[in-house]
Amino acid sequence: MTTKTIKSAGALMATAVLPACSSAPAQEQLNVIYILADDLGYGDLSCTGQKFFETPNIDRLAAEGMLFTEHYAGCAVSAPSRSCLMTGQHTGHTWIRGNKEIKDGEGQAPLPAGTYTMARMFQDAGYVTGAFGKWGLGYPGSEGAPEKMGFDSFFGYNCQREAHRYYPEHLWNNGEKVMLEKNVDGKCGEYAPDLIQSKALEFIRENKDTPFFLFLPYTLPHAEITVPEDEIIRNFRGKFQEKPFIGNDYGPETDPAGYCSQSEPHAAFAAMVTRLDLYVGQIVETLEQHGIAERTLIVFTSDNGPHNEGGADPEYFCSSGNFRGMKRDLYEGGIRLPMIVRAPGTVPQGVKSDLQIAMWDMLPTFADFAGTQLPEDTQIDGISFYPAFCGRYGEQKEHPFLYWEFHEYGGKIAVRMGKWKGIIQNFTKDPEARYELYDLSKDIHEDHNVAEEHPEIVEQIRQIVHREHTESTIFRFKNKSSYL
Repeated sequence: MTTKTIKSAGALMATAVLPACSSAPAQEQLNVIYILADDLGYGDLSCTGQKFFETPNIDRLAAEGMLFTEHYAGCAVSAPSRSCLMTGQHTGHTWIRGNKEIKDGEGQAPLPAGTYTMARMFQDAGYVTGAFGKWGLGYPGSEGAPEKMGFDSFFGYNCQREAHRYYPEHLWNNGEKVMLEKNVDGKCGEYAPDLIQSKALEFIRENKDTPFFLFLPYTLPHAEITVPEDEIIRNFRGKFQEKPFIGNDYGPETDPAGYCSQSEPHAAFAAMVTRLDLYVGQIVETLEQHGIAERTLIVFTSDNGPHNEGGADPEYFCSSGNFRGMKRDLYEGGIRLPMIVRAPGTVPQGVKSDLQIAMWDMLPTFADFAGTQLPEDTQIDGISFYPAFCGRYGEQKEHPFLYWEFHEYGGKIAVRMGKWKGIIQNFTKDPEARYELYDLSKDIHEDHNVAEEHPEIVEQIRQIVHREHTESTIFRFKNKSSYL
């Protein structure tokens, strides 16, 4: 299939005839499936350059839909990215701005009661809602638990820390703890991602006759690096140079923050991404079996850039693609991830777009697809990309800027403004911290800091930071600089 390229404002648009879509949301509500990989880098798909293994099912989504090449995660780590997605707000405004653990407990800091989430929006529009995978936005029983944030069904890991384990002793079914007896006392009998996938497929089958929203925050390929002993891993054995990873193995004395040893981390990582691709294929196959593929919108992306923990080797696999940085960086490699959108008959086929789009745009976009309005008092930073998803590029509004905060490693802030990218590092601890500035049209790897050559651009970015940061009672930039 020939790929058409759609440029942002000011560039020549593709002239091919694309499927038309009305300027208002369609009367028929499409099912919506949002697939969120965990720590999958820009270069970890064969359709975006991966050479060591293939992802044919995900590639098929791209060939039959749109590939957004300048899509951005909400943040460089899990919880704040998910908060941006659920609330439609960037990390200067959303409630959860970091991976904040609950002391002596299971789970992370919760979204507050009454938070208007994407799931609540779908419920208000008449959808059945389900989430299967990793949550991380409220510990069990808290006001931020998924069953209190708009999901009719949840099965998976409530806690991000527990999600480091692929053979956990328990998962959560809504607010009920489900013990996995085959994994007790360090045994590896039930691979949790397979169990979660089974529940997700069951959700589709049970709700095939009603509009549904399915959120799939898979844990693959987050560390730890381990997979079942099956044909997938056997197909990769002996194909890579390997350096064994020595970690904390399972058992009563295991450090809960550690990862298990892995003698073949390269083969295991390739098998993890391959398994993720298999899951995507199973989702599409189930939709097709029940005749609902053409009335289902699928979105696929990742929560942040690739990690280097537990034996993962992003440099070996070129997981960040052509970009600098990885997870926990606000360079492009930490926050820029491909996004694939597919809905036969609605979304144009074989199109690449460089429109700048972020996770916080999904809430208003999906509201348009659901044919509903957000409450008037809803404060969001996103804009709807419904026109672009439907091929009406001339009607698409664009962001004047995108904004990120990262509340670890001394504090980091980034702003994307057209071709310009401004970053300030370690600014809460370094009184001499200054902005880095990169012209991404010439320097996609962010190697050449041109801040001194363009003080007027730096000042514009400083003003954006000053305006977009709001104080948080739980995620505070201590000893903040004058930039805020």
